[in-house]
Amino acid sequence: MDKILNLGKYIFPLSFLLYVGLHLGKPNVGASFVPDYIPFPLFWNYLTSVCILLFIVSALIGKYDKLSYSLMALYVILMAILIHLPRAMGYELVPENMTANLRKKWNWKWLTFSEI
Repeated sequence: MDKILNLGKYIFPLSFLLYVGLHLGKPNVGASFVPDYIPFPLFWNYLTSVCILLFIVSALIGKYDKLSYSLMALYVILMAILIHLPRAMGYELVPENMTANLRKKWNWKWLTFSEI
């Protein structure tokens, strides 16, 4: 059982590589989640990917790993409450709450199979 738990210490941080890939691969989609009252959404998108990458490196090498796990937990909780919960409740889906800038950021082409 201890071997499985020790293995999880390395597998869990690697699962966040998906988010780094999403932030870097489709930056406009990630930036569209930044609320309108926060300036420079692309900057926050790239900063988030760098912070997640630093968490992964710190957790894998074991240096400042407790701090990095704590900060990542805080990040996940804040994103769930401040970004994803209002969207899940439909606040961002009401046309008055979406700006024209936010509508331009979404590129729905990547969701289709038109390039296959």
